Parts: sequence; C-alpha cells; structure tokens
Amino acid sequence: MADPFLYNTGERSGYGCLGHEVQVEHIKAYVCRPSFFTDKAVIVIHDIFGWQFPDIRYIVDLIAGHGYITICPDFFKGKDPWKTTDHWHDFADWMKEHDPVKVDREADVVLKYLKEQCGAKKIGIVGFSWGGMAVHHLMLRNPQLDAGVSLYGIIRDSEERYNLLNPTFFIFGEKDHTISHDQITLLEEKLKQYCKVAYKIKVYPGQVHGFAQLKPEDMKPDDKPYIEEARKDMIDWIKMFI
Repeated sequence: MADPFLYNTGERSGYGCLGHEVQVEHIKAYVCRPSFFTDKAVIVIHDIFGWQFPDIRYIVDLIAGHGYITICPDFFKGKDPWKTTDHWHDFADWMKEHDPVKVDREADVVLKYLKEQCGAKKIGIVGFSWGGMAVHHLMLRNPQLDAGVSLYGIIRDSEERYNLLNPTFFIFGEKDHTISHDQITLLEEKLKQYCKVAYKIKVYPGQVHGFAQLKPEDMKPDDKPYIEEARKDMIDWIKMFI
C-alpha cells in the first residue's frame, strides 16, 4: 500500500501544547479549554498517528481558542498508533486491530465526561482520516453529537452510511489518492437522496491526504491558503450548530 500521507510525517516541527492530559475512565485524553467558561465542547478524533501526535494537539488547541472545551481521547485505547517506521504492506492487518467503526463505547464515555464533569450542553465532533471515518460512523449512530466534521475519511462499505442524524460536513483534498472522485460523487448523490439533515461536501484544489491538520510551519506555501480555508470552514460549521 502506498503511503497516503504525501507530507513527510517523520519531519514535523515540535509543538508546545497549551492543554493537559487527563484520565477519563479507561481512556487517556488531551484536553484544552478556553480562558472563559463555556458549555460548548468539541471532540477531536485523531488519525492513525494517534492522540499524542503534534499535529492533532495543535488542532485541539486551535479549536479551544475559538471558545470550546476540546478533547482528543486515545481512541486506540493504549494500542500502538501507526508509526512512521512501519511498513505500508502491514497496514491492512494494523487496521483490523484499529477499526474506526468500533468507537461507540469510547465516544459515550467521553460524552458523559463532557456533560457531567465539564458542564457541556452542546457537543460537536471533528475527525481526520481514520478519525474522519469514525466521525462519519458516529454521526450515523449517536444523536448526542450535535454536529460533525469529517476530514478525508468516509465509511465506504455500508448502505446505511447516508442517514446522518445531525449536520455533518465532509472535507476532501482534490489530490487525495485514498478517496476517489467517484466515491465523493457517490456520497454527494446518495446524501442528496437520503439525508434529512444539513450536510456539506467540499473539495480543496490541489490538496493531498492529511493536508488540513498541518501546523503553520509545516505547510508548503502554495498549500497554505487552502489549509487555512479548510480550517476556517471547519470552525464556521461548528459555530453554526454548536
């Protein structure tokens, strides 16, 4: 299997996190809060590189800066994330042990924590790649999530994948070779036919898989406007419903 991350994931700049780690029942998580009280929260689901990867913590801090209690749980439950030294021919076996549609129990634990311990009344969810697939799944199953954003990750093997429960935004890169244009077109056609809630699909020109979670210092100059646009669109969608 070809590496879907065309940016070199082994050459990322360091990042000084603004939040802290917590234990939520059996799950470790990274949390960042705004400087003022809020009853709005966002769950961030990491990609295959896991909850401690610098890029995902940057995104958590970014969302918190817009006024949300933001949490990134370890949806791998202590299992090893994919590492930059791993070989892609082992990826299918790795995925069998890290199934993005088997996240319901952990999502319920985190939702309970946000409501009971943080006072959250409205909760959204955002996910990247592996996490995007998990978001798509959860937006079909969990009505407690008031809105979702799935970035370059979709459920592909279920005829029930179009009956979204709450507003969902799907973000894709034009040059993402892990998700074909035909798959995006099919998603759009079927959502138009079956979906009864607000949804949006947007494809960003020239962008590859994993583009939207890069820290500013890791962006290529030509890609920066599209990355910033995607992040603004993500935040605007959250603000519309949360």
